[in-house]
Amino acid sequence: MADIDKALPNEVRKEFEVPGEEEIQETLTEEVSEAQESPDDVEIQENEDGSVDIDLDPQAAAPEGGDEHYSNLADFLPDDVLGRVGSDLSQKYLDYSSSRKEWEKTYTQGLDLLGFKYNNRTEPFQGASGATHPVLAEAVTQFQALAYKELLPADGPIRTQVMGVPSEQKTQQADRVKDFMNYQLMEKMKEYEPEFDQMLFNLPLAGSAFKKIYYDEMQQRAVSKFVPADDLIVPYTATSLDDAEAIIHRVKMSENDLKKQQVAGFYLDIELSKPETHETDVDKKERELEGVKRTRDEDIFTILEIHTDLDLEGFEDKDSTGEDTGIKLPYIVTIELGSREVLSIRRNYTAGDPLKKRPVSYTHLTLPTICSV
Repeated sequence: MADIDKALPNEVRKEFEVPGEEEIQETLTEEVSEAQESPDDVEIQENEDGSVDIDLDPQAAAPEGGDEHYSNLADFLPDDVLGRVGSDLSQKYLDYSSSRKEWEKTYTQGLDLLGFKYNNRTEPFQGASGATHPVLAEAVTQFQALAYKELLPADGPIRTQVMGVPSEQKTQQADRVKDFMNYQLMEKMKEYEPEFDQMLFNLPLAGSAFKKIYYDEMQQRAVSKFVPADDLIVPYTATSLDDAEAIIHRVKMSENDLKKQQVAGFYLDIELSKPETHETDVDKKERELEGVKRTRDEDIFTILEIHTDLDLEGFEDKDSTGEDTGIKLPYIVTIELGSREVLSIRRNYTAGDPLKKRPVSYTHLTLPTICSV
């Protein structure tokens, strides 16, 4: 029988080289650095106790995009989230509107007392003459004329005052600010004067009026618009615009204007169904007094611009440790009422604001505030 050499070909090592603590830490640091260079594949966070949190798919927890502060977040949210937001906020609009039906009825009846429309009477007999005393119309026009004269003089509405110790330099600076602001309002903002005049006529009738001041992307300048009280809807429990859970501005927009906003990228470019007619009793009464009728081929969309607080998936509020706080953040959500489709969702606070306060977009004017001016 042949002899078999059973010796192992490799020599057994009796000594082992154990790396030191500094070498282990250096190797770990290099591996972490290499992993952090490719954030698309993995995300590594080193904790204070020396442990490491590894996220193999960081993009799964948050939608892609939306890093630019004022970008349209509706471009990055899934359809189920947009559908839920659109349905919930549309229902809020219907609930808020139904809570003020009594006010709309009273306001509509008050418009009849202006006497702007002649009605053929059938009582007590056919062809009987009727008359409406013009006392309400006279009071409204007198208020409008006096308020216009005081609030919008010929040299402009802006006035300045030097705070502290006056000096020639401060006085000249105040005059420059006054001249520039009056130039912006009376020359650049062409809509300011007619919108202001219309507001002064509407204010004594409704008891409240609103002004909306914002930056228009299409016109590339600041815009000041009059918003009638029947077009601004807030919860019944709100005592002011500051503590309102949501502020809903109802806007009538033609199909062409809506398409312009979609092409410009301000709204989502989605297909919308033919608009439905959403006219309130106040809208019908105003059309009746104006003597105009709605045409059949007039495609007017009802857009809801909603200023509210939301806790959106993927855009949650986080504390200093990166944990979700559960606090709702201010957003402006735009919805087409007929289809309940979300057209845009944008952050409604200044970039870098630690408190994330909602800015003042609407100014509430009442008769006491105007009379005190």
